[in-house]
Amino acid sequence: MNYPIFDQIESLSNLSKCMADADQAYCLPPVCYVDERVLQFEIDRLFFKSWVSVGRADRVSAPGDYITLNISQSSIIIVRDKQRKLRAFANSCRHRGSQLLEGEGRCRTISCPFHSWTYNLEGKLIGAAKMETVKNFDKTTQGLKEFALEERAGFMFVCLSDSPQSIDGYLGDFEGIHNPWAFGSLKSTRHRTFEVDCNWKVFLDVFNEHYHLPFVHPDSVNDLYDPPHAADQTTGAYASQFGETSGTGGLLQNQQKHALPAMPNLPEHVTNGVRYTWVYPNMTFAIGVDMLWIYETYPLGANRCEVHQTVCFPTATIESSNFTENVKFYYHRLDAAIAEDIPALERQQRGLSSVFAQAGRFSPLLEANVASFAKWYAEQMQAQQNISAN
Repeated sequence: MNYPIFDQIESLSNLSKCMADADQAYCLPPVCYVDERVLQFEIDRLFFKSWVSVGRADRVSAPGDYITLNISQSSIIIVRDKQRKLRAFANSCRHRGSQLLEGEGRCRTISCPFHSWTYNLEGKLIGAAKMETVKNFDKTTQGLKEFALEERAGFMFVCLSDSPQSIDGYLGDFEGIHNPWAFGSLKSTRHRTFEVDCNWKVFLDVFNEHYHLPFVHPDSVNDLYDPPHAADQTTGAYASQFGETSGTGGLLQNQQKHALPAMPNLPEHVTNGVRYTWVYPNMTFAIGVDMLWIYETYPLGANRCEVHQTVCFPTATIESSNFTENVKFYYHRLDAAIAEDIPALERQQRGLSSVFAQAGRFSPLLEANVASFAKWYAEQMQAQQNISAN
């Protein structure tokens, strides 16, 4: 696709100002958060050509388990086949295009509710009723459109491109920096989906900065967080930053007595803090001494996004006698923080929509991950624009 938006939207030329170090860089131009033409460019470059995070692999743990989700209005199915391999398919029947599955569940085959064309869990067409008289009809060429899907550290990543780059090259040293935590052994205990009236990047921005804590969360979580460490130097398409906390970041500051046990075998230097990571483009998480909480965002338009939240704990914690009672307080902490964030996010979106909005500057320490994403975003957008122009 060719989106000559740099010619149409003069302010996008300012993306070059986002590529400096955080203490010199500018925030993304407001138009990047409000313009539908920019969103279409993002979908083509970031969501259809990059690796996109689609949740934790344990949500589809047994053969036949599936989930469906929309990546920029294109529905996909993620299913585990009988050989326990994870697969991703277009959620569209090869006959007349009907959506095949909805929500999540377990199935033995994937059967179209419209005309009953049926596919096995490897995406091969195994049943097409009343097609016997069709000339030159070859079922072996009528399987579901399949996409590249990889699992790393218990996270699933899908690439919708026909020529995906190496996932390990994309993630770089991601697993090395996160090695102290046994990500692959953590189990999902809660998954919820909600929508917010803000751009998909706005939601991820706020999760990755400490600046707003005393102003948006003064009585809930602000007192837990010390100033963060300097941003980590990373080699992949992600940003990460660690900081100490007074207690667990997974609970409200006045409910610390409900803390669950620490993860086993954590090195001492990470037992008193939280690491915040943004894997580009659409997934961010926080990993602390006792839990992991994750957000993925998917654009529903320039001014609205769908958010997926997943919460994970170690198996030993889940099996402990006091888990059921105490985990309620962890879920409450997440819900309370989001309830405080959403009005701020929607207010920011309204402000960004003003014709008078301008790109600001970053606080280098408090907004380090946001500045890193802005640099990556600007590089990706300009690279694609150069490709489209040639």
